[in-house]
Amino acid sequence: MNEPVVGSKSFAAVAINCASKAGEWIKTKLGNYQRLDEKMSPHDLVTEVDKGSEKLIRSLIMMNFPSHSFLGEEGVEPGPEASARALESVRDAEYLWIVDPVDGTTNFVHGFPFFVVSIALAHKGEIILGVVYDPSADELFIAEKGKGAYVHGKRMSVSGEETLRSSLVATGFPAEHRTALPRNLEQLRRIAPKVRNIRSSGSAALHLAYVAAGRLSGFWEIGLNSWDIAAGALLVQESGGAVGDIDGTPYHLGVRDVAATNGQIHGELLAELAD
Repeated sequence: MNEPVVGSKSFAAVAINCASKAGEWIKTKLGNYQRLDEKMSPHDLVTEVDKGSEKLIRSLIMMNFPSHSFLGEEGVEPGPEASARALESVRDAEYLWIVDPVDGTTNFVHGFPFFVVSIALAHKGEIILGVVYDPSADELFIAEKGKGAYVHGKRMSVSGEETLRSSLVATGFPAEHRTALPRNLEQLRRIAPKVRNIRSSGSAALHLAYVAAGRLSGFWEIGLNSWDIAAGALLVQESGGAVGDIDGTPYHLGVRDVAATNGQIHGELLAELAD
């Protein structure tokens, strides 16, 4: 596939520029943000840094591609219904940028260095570009559809584990505590004895990037949004892994309950989650 270019700017170059500029700026605000607000619950946080990062990314993208559509976390009201409505209104756009300006805000607030900038570009509903930038580790993960996925300029491929028993997997704990968290904890109770160990870094986009890089064999989380998953899903696919809904449906923009693996343990993980 030829790299799509509008004017002299490639989509990938703009995404990389946005992610690295936003990431560097976020890092300067570590321990230095002014205002902390709760969104849906005390477990769902937002700072002016999230909003500033999104504004910076949006303005750079719109400067380069004024006709493109934009879906960013901070432009959407909290809650799953609002997220679904926001996605529905733009999902058929010719070009749609899907952005999480700080994935891992709670980590950022506490100075725990696992937060990323996630930027994806969808063409008519299909992800064609995904960038996840971790400013603390200065790692930029990038995938273009049909071209593979890379970190530090090296091609990524998923891990080789063939069974859950030999796998390191990750999960995330949902901000919604009425139904999603109890469901997640029940899944955790089932999966924990079956795997080598479980991790939770607090950033879905980073977990997906780590599956792509072979650092995790698998990851699942429930109650996510398109901006949490879009870029990371392409990273996993282009690294040879499998990603989709935990009910077995292949990945699409509307997926909220995600499972991503090296492909080899996918069936086994889904079977455990289904039980």
